[in-house]
Amino acid sequence: MDAPSELGDFLKTRRAAVRPEDVGLATAPNQRRVAGLRREELALLAGVSVTHYTRLEQGRAAGVSDSVLEAIARTLRLTADETAHLKDLARPAAGRRPAAPRTEQATASARQLLAAMTDVPALVLDRCSDVLAWNRLGHALLAAHLPWEAPQTPEARPNLIRMLFLDERYRDLYADRTEEALLAVASLRLVAGRHPEDRALAELVGELSIQSGEFGALWARHPVRTCTSGAKTLRHPAVGTLELSFENLCIPGPSGQRLIAYTAEPGSPSDAGLRLLASTTGPAEAHPVTGEPAGDPR
Repeated sequence: MDAPSELGDFLKTRRAAVRPEDVGLATAPNQRRVAGLRREELALLAGVSVTHYTRLEQGRAAGVSDSVLEAIARTLRLTADETAHLKDLARPAAGRRPAAPRTEQATASARQLLAAMTDVPALVLDRCSDVLAWNRLGHALLAAHLPWEAPQTPEARPNLIRMLFLDERYRDLYADRTEEALLAVASLRLVAGRHPEDRALAELVGELSIQSGEFGALWARHPVRTCTSGAKTLRHPAVGTLELSFENLCIPGPSGQRLIAYTAEPGSPSDAGLRLLASTTGPAEAHPVTGEPAGDPR
């Protein structure tokens, strides 16, 4: 994920999406050979020189100010997430080189918290959406077809984004699979813009771009959106349709780990479905601190 080319591609996709009439420019359709705004038009509307804007699209953003980026963002009608992404791409952390992927682990306290959340499906994820740990209800809700111990082995860890594009059993859980795929790519774009040096992120993007045409097409559109909370409709093979709310809770620290939890409206059919699912899951669970199965003779 080369930051200069990412910056240029992002600006080009957003410029192409703005119609001249949307910003008060009246031109005859047969006089236009490009989709959206021309560079000159965007520079004029944003109050920056054409040369300065052209340098940005070429990835040469050294010394660009917040005021220039914000003027361009306003002209392109970027969202708050897209504006933050533009700034991340224009000013990547200096001097960072791609680091070798590290083996992330959920902390003992995070595992203990998951184990205590007996009635709430919950998982701990890293910034790449690798599952570092889950509780028994989280496992039963999202990935009962995978081994319970899968998160304990780095080579076998489930990755929610990879599963969404390459694992049909996981993908079939979502009633609106198209929207879920777009949201996953948009969230990954935002994270990748903040961490261009993260080799694990780059490898995930490369793998999915090769193995999934759908992912590649969505990635090329440069969607950007934060996904901190919301609602999902799941079609669970064991308990039927579930209308669930979810929250992403950031775990303090530089690793970018987060805890995601799912809940249903009390007294609703979905609440009853979660309770039924909880009753069908086995009591065995990994020790919250050691990670060993409960009752392990060691």
